[in-house]
Amino acid sequence: MTPAPAADPVVAAEPTAVADAAELFRALTGSAPAGVWSAPGRANLIGEHTDYNDGFVLPFAIQHRTAAAARLRADGRIRVASTFASEPVEVALDDLDALFPAAGSGTRTPGDTAPATVPEWAAYPLGIAWALRALIPAWAAATLPGVDIAIASDVPVGAGLSSSAAIEGAVASALNELWGLGLDPVTLAQAGRRAENEAVGAPTGIMDQMASMLGHADAAVFLDCRSLETRSIPLGFAEAGLEVLVIDTGVKHAHSTGGYGERRASCERGAAALGIAALRDATPADLPRAAELLDEVDFRRVRHVVTEDQRVLDTVAALAADGPRAIGDLLVASHASLRDDFEVSIPELDAAVEAALAHGAIGARMTGGGFGGAAIALVDHGSVERVSDAVRRAFADAGFAEPHLFTVTPSDGPRRDV
Repeated sequence: MTPAPAADPVVAAEPTAVADAAELFRALTGSAPAGVWSAPGRANLIGEHTDYNDGFVLPFAIQHRTAAAARLRADGRIRVASTFASEPVEVALDDLDALFPAAGSGTRTPGDTAPATVPEWAAYPLGIAWALRALIPAWAAATLPGVDIAIASDVPVGAGLSSSAAIEGAVASALNELWGLGLDPVTLAQAGRRAENEAVGAPTGIMDQMASMLGHADAAVFLDCRSLETRSIPLGFAEAGLEVLVIDTGVKHAHSTGGYGERRASCERGAAALGIAALRDATPADLPRAAELLDEVDFRRVRHVVTEDQRVLDTVAALAADGPRAIGDLLVASHASLRDDFEVSIPELDAAVEAALAHGAIGARMTGGGFGGAAIALVDHGSVERVSDAVRRAFADAGFAEPHLFTVTPSDGPRRDV
């Protein structure tokens, strides 16, 4: 018999995703998990589409989290379940290389979709297990015990808040401890990126995983995506009386499809034409030469990345010198560049930014990969309702579906909750 939820101390420890994951685990296995681990989603303050160009980003972990309840099993199999799916998925650990054969052989390319043999949601946790096993000797991987994992989340899906990295971080943290791997957070982030790129087929950079794994309260993660060096940057939002308002348009996006791969290819063509390893190596002074070498579309893609890298550096400097109220114009310039040069905004995101700015936001921009998702606005604490109401009116006037608005708080990275 499945124990009653009230009898499980997990419920008292966490009222949301952690409790939901523990409850699903009990329904799946008939007993309590050995532990529940969670990892946060992230919001990106500034630095969009710079990560896969070896550039700079400034994200922060948020209070919304994904939880993974897990326990070892003795039969060498991995079973994953999610509150977002009706049925669990189970495979042998030894079959993971066959499940992701192109990934294992190195022939898989970003943009390929997850294998048809498993639903896409399951490719994330299974991909993490595959990527972690690849980090240890084959003889050791062959002796790893099986595991049951139940996943629940309160990270909004499709809103540009990296629900995928939260899944990867929670599952990686659980497996790292249960399997006794002893891997550091950066290595776990790298495993998450490999799972997303090669097992799922989403051509993302490493920003999301690093932000989720290395987040701290009231701070952003300043990440050099080439060296993976990080620095915690105090934000001071609360002290300055500011809130980060997320405006989720409700328009869902998918990184493994659509124009994301096209943008990445355009950036690679730009770097090749300039004779550099990645657009990180270009500066605004190189843009006139880029304009001569590239067609109009590729040039605008390059201009966005080069100027966005500079905006990240300028934001870090402004936060240190003058505090968070000094960064509004940089956020606005980032959105204009994403809208006009990188062309990943949509009318709903533009309306959200314009309405927020017109009604008192210090700065606003779309966040995430684009083609849907969310915008963020930096707003005085006392103005959140006024700005929110203005955004809702703007959406209604334009005939858009009502957006979902909520504030996010810079928060800590992964933890074991139970």
